[in-house]
Amino acid sequence: MQVLLVEDEVMVARALSDALRKSGLAVDHAQDGEEAWYMAGTGQYAAIVLDIGLPRLDGMSVMKRLRSEGVATPILILSARGSWPERVAGINAGADDYLPKPFETEELLARVHGLIRRSSGNTAARLGGGGLEIDPASATVTVNGSPVELTQMEYRLLFHLVSHMGKVIGAAELAESLYSHNHERDTNAVEVLVGRLRRKIGKDFITTRRGFGYAFREQAES
Repeated sequence: MQVLLVEDEVMVARALSDALRKSGLAVDHAQDGEEAWYMAGTGQYAAIVLDIGLPRLDGMSVMKRLRSEGVATPILILSARGSWPERVAGINAGADDYLPKPFETEELLARVHGLIRRSSGNTAARLGGGGLEIDPASATVTVNGSPVELTQMEYRLLFHLVSHMGKVIGAAELAESLYSHNHERDTNAVEVLVGRLRRKIGKDFITTRRGFGYAFREQAES
């Protein structure tokens, strides 16, 4: 199981990463909110440990954006602000658990593993239709049971379309889902990626509405 740790304090991040690894988890680390949003957007993690007080983009904004994009990965919030109203605000924003600082490492480990156990049986976490399936836990894609090799950018674009199945999404929004905030959005790249995806998964899954954008269609034509 792989988790994403989002913590800007280097020493704290190092200690928590070591503890999580010793508990049997693989750990990726992000130091700021923009990096966290970009890494978590693939939905490949079993859980996210998210500090609220982050540079560039605060943790609450990261979480709200992920939830609005359809990322259902369990999120444990870490915050020095532990009052009841703040905890309720965090849960309402999409957090699955809230751990105020300071905390014991053993409690964090217990909460993370608890989140993973509770979500591991959730088959609804798999996305897709019409023979195409995305498994966010492993960031893999299959079509009629056969694995499809995608680049990270192709996967992110497909994940965003499937998460909003049936909705027509403009190229600008799709480009925004591909790049972190400090990168220039290239809508031309969206057209290129859609073409590559059609060659890999089949041409009928992604439809084009000229002048409007693209949509994932659950039932591909034979």
